[in-house]
Amino acid sequence: MAKDYGGGSPKPHHLESKRRRLSWVLGVSALCVIFYLLGAWQNSSSVTVDRMGINPKVGCDTKSQSYARPVVQSSISTLDFEAHHQLGANETLPAVRKFRPCDSKYSEYTPCQDPIRARKFEKKMLMYRERHCPAKDEVLQCLIPAPANYKNPFRWPQSRDYAWFDNVPHKELTIEKAVQNWIQVEGDKFRFPGGGTMFTRGANAYIDDIAELIPLGSGSIRTALDTGCGVASWGAYLLSRNVLTMSFAPRDTHEAQVQFALERGVPAMIGVMASQRIPYPARAFDMAHCSRCLIPWYDFDGLYLIEVDRVLRPGGYWILSGPPINWKKHYKGWERTQEDLKKEQDTIEATAKRLCWKKVVEKNDLAIWQKPINHIECVKSRKVYKVPHICKEDNPDIAWYKKMETCITPLPEVQSADEVAGGALEKWPKRAMAVPPRISSGAIPEITVNKFKEDNALWKQRLAYYKKIVPSLAQGRYRNIMDMNAHLGGFSAALADAPVWVMNVIPANSKHDTLGAIYERGFIGTYQDWCEAFSTYPRTYDLIHAGGIFSIYQDRCDITNILLEMDRILRPEGTVIFRDTVEVLVKIQGIIEGMRWKSDIKDHETGPFNPEKILLAVKTYWTSSTAET
Repeated sequence: MAKDYGGGSPKPHHLESKRRRLSWVLGVSALCVIFYLLGAWQNSSSVTVDRMGINPKVGCDTKSQSYARPVVQSSISTLDFEAHHQLGANETLPAVRKFRPCDSKYSEYTPCQDPIRARKFEKKMLMYRERHCPAKDEVLQCLIPAPANYKNPFRWPQSRDYAWFDNVPHKELTIEKAVQNWIQVEGDKFRFPGGGTMFTRGANAYIDDIAELIPLGSGSIRTALDTGCGVASWGAYLLSRNVLTMSFAPRDTHEAQVQFALERGVPAMIGVMASQRIPYPARAFDMAHCSRCLIPWYDFDGLYLIEVDRVLRPGGYWILSGPPINWKKHYKGWERTQEDLKKEQDTIEATAKRLCWKKVVEKNDLAIWQKPINHIECVKSRKVYKVPHICKEDNPDIAWYKKMETCITPLPEVQSADEVAGGALEKWPKRAMAVPPRISSGAIPEITVNKFKEDNALWKQRLAYYKKIVPSLAQGRYRNIMDMNAHLGGFSAALADAPVWVMNVIPANSKHDTLGAIYERGFIGTYQDWCEAFSTYPRTYDLIHAGGIFSIYQDRCDITNILLEMDRILRPEGTVIFRDTVEVLVKIQGIIEGMRWKSDIKDHETGPFNPEKILLAVKTYWTSSTAET
């Protein structure tokens, strides 16, 4: 039976007992807090240059202004993921697989654009120059060697004009394009004078001519597409005008043209206008360009102009120079008849008209058309123009192994004739941080305006942390950067003021296709299935960011092949930032140890208690001449 205190105060010894219990609880709580803070402090990964081992050492040529060589010391100073139990009688430690160097003949191997494999495919419509990747049993599992005497590339902006001969040892273009000033040899270097087939006065003068005809410097033109780009001088010189160009060209008789572009620090990909859509979303580019690019715009019922129309933004421009423009002046030099050239131009003009494009101007060697800002009048015109018809029930952004179609990609509906279909964009540089219309309109499921703003804030925090653990990121060490899983382009946006460019990659068949929104922000990128090789040459990226990509692909294909592909496209002494769970990162670390990489696991930017970690890795320097040492 409980004691009854009759509503009065408890006795003094009861109060004393309660005070003791309270003091005990408070004391234990205080000790818990102290030990928590002490543990967090001891395990925090405030990393310096020396601890990471990325020390600015002189590169291969101390006289050049080339990239410094980072050297990573193998020390995991903050985290220990090793098992410490004793091995049982029948247990063995897993051996690290050592990957051998490939034969030096593979120094410029491009798995999905291999000239030897290409011979097996149709030449019609240049289909043999499209992507044809090796079968599973044909995939090389060796390390692509750099050529002997490979040097770190020149730093930007010097790299725009110079590249080391030993890095891309091909003189063919210096002979074939000598008159056109594409490229020249000067001792142990290549020099790029900025010339082109239709701009022998130089890219700057050619761009000045364009700027007199369209508002090139207004900020409304930010993303450009250069089809059949050569060594990408047009895109290289547009960078100083805040225009970011995606240049592409096939791997063809113009040996290594895309490789030269990337060696210069200019965005480029191996690609071709053939039977499949180019790997970019609809309404991506503010401007597209062809300077004697040899694409048969007049053929296949206007298929290639229709594809340009798909990727052009509403109000975007298409610029054509070279045959057949100004044919009355050039027909003898082009060794073609006037009748043939006139017929070609008439066909292009007629196709552009059926696409509802307006011809802005034709002046000297330049002709420029403009896509309408919406399709109100274009839909009405189908009563007159029966072909091409407006596409129906098709996702215009699907562009990974998707056949081109001879129908016009419809623009989003509008309410008035002066409304921009899909939404108007801010001018650059405001465009980088403005909410993309695809997001503000709700066109991307589950991606809201708030999530976009949160992502921007997240990347501001991440970049600040990256600069602490990879100090060379803030020192101009890197130029060509790839984000293998770009999401909303936050990494690219955070780096917008740095002298870098980012290839934003959206994995094919992603749950959320955000590449269109990345273009609306004024950045560039492509689709890619990482179970296959990327459309580039070896040694073309300085830094690769791989956030969550291996959690996505570990059940789809062998992650060893993805890592070997990263090794192929990463320059010697290039850096990779992996973000993933500890289990995935430890698995990755075990593989790259056999690839001549050095690595270190770091805590998440929010601290040691976040389950996501960061693995920093650096590819060591070696060449075909030192492969076995």
